[in-house]
Amino acid sequence: MSDAGSAWRLPHRGTWPVRAVLLGLLVAVVLLVVAGVWALLTGPALAAVVGPFVAAAVAAAAARAARPALDRVARRLVPRPASTPYAVLADTAARVREGSLADALPGLARVLGEGTAAETAGVWLAVGDDLVAQAVFPPGEGVGERVPSLAALLARPGIDHAVPVLDGERLRAVLTVGKGGRPVTAADRRLVRDVAGGAHLLLQGVARTAELAARVRRVDELAAETAASRRRLEVARDVERRRLATELRGATSERLAAFRLAITDAGDALEDAEDDPEGAAEMARHHVEEARDRLTELIDRFRVIARGVHPAVLREQGPRAALEEVVADLPRRVHLSGRLPDRLPREIESGLYHAAASVVSLLAAHGGRPPLEAHLGRHGDTVEVRVDDGDPAGDAAWLRAALADDLDRLAAFGGDLEVTDHGGRLELRAWLPDRLRPVVLDPGGGAR
Repeated sequence: MSDAGSAWRLPHRGTWPVRAVLLGLLVAVVLLVVAGVWALLTGPALAAVVGPFVAAAVAAAAARAARPALDRVARRLVPRPASTPYAVLADTAARVREGSLADALPGLARVLGEGTAAETAGVWLAVGDDLVAQAVFPPGEGVGERVPSLAALLARPGIDHAVPVLDGERLRAVLTVGKGGRPVTAADRRLVRDVAGGAHLLLQGVARTAELAARVRRVDELAAETAASRRRLEVARDVERRRLATELRGATSERLAAFRLAITDAGDALEDAEDDPEGAAEMARHHVEEARDRLTELIDRFRVIARGVHPAVLREQGPRAALEEVVADLPRRVHLSGRLPDRLPREIESGLYHAAASVVSLLAAHGGRPPLEAHLGRHGDTVEVRVDDGDPAGDAAWLRAALADDLDRLAAFGGDLEVTDHGGRLELRAWLPDRLRPVVLDPGGGAR
């Protein structure tokens, strides 16, 4: 420990006379006792020659062993004089020269406690919107505690007097003392006020340093959040790319093959026109009409895909109207209920719509079963769609696997897709937050 720190434990000068008197009394008692016992054991003749030396040696050893106890007794008998703010600031300056600004705060807390004879004292710094206990007296538990405001600090038990330290109109620090039920005297208030005034610049500097450190940590957190958001958006983009590739492949493979076959058949029919021109023309016309039908189906399917990417009705009227358009073309009936009370950000509405459309399209792909129950709603800060299927075509594991891409898309925007089996009745809940929020990492390693 530094000399400046150890100086706090040196006995003050007022205890030296009392220690000398107590030491003298102890030595006298030891000399008398040892001399008497030695005389009884060896006789008067030998005691007169050797006894003084033995008594002196025992008295010296006893004085050395009893010195700490004598110091404690002397400090109890002679009260320590109240430290002056100037002495505290001088010691504080020494601590600042030896280390950081925060090394000086325990000295301030100590002089507040000892100078006012308080049971507790503390130095609280303003960090963000909170007050943080940076130093306490007596040293021990309590360092690092937080309170949300000055009013909350004053309401804490054990706080009998507090002096705020301001930087203009901004609170930077608070000095507190607790007297344990004893009154706070005018001298106590003056000492705390003088210490606060003398250490004003020091406390401002420490508070600004703490605030800057908190901002640096927040910048690091925001950088981590930004990187995580980019990764989630990349996942969402990959999911959408895979979905579009799958839909385009399914829409074009069979229909293009049928269209190509119809055109080929029409060409073959025209090549045979020499033997039967009218029959060949009729056959070619038939194949061209078939090719036109295949092309119309292909165009309609592309329109459905384009509508699924971002339907115009979703942009103009919201998720409820877009889902009504989806369920109208499904072979299984879907009872759609509920609606969102307000329009939401485009990403949220689009994410919820795509998840709901995927769920109802998968469950209602085949008719002949009881209708699905789908409900759209908002609960607190989340929006959701619930789908109940009383006659599912598969189990919960099959649904999760089939909706894996939709689950990834929802997770990328902070939501989830939950599948619950109620004894043969499946309930699916797709939800998203009502606005995009970054994932905030807490000090414990978790996420909020």
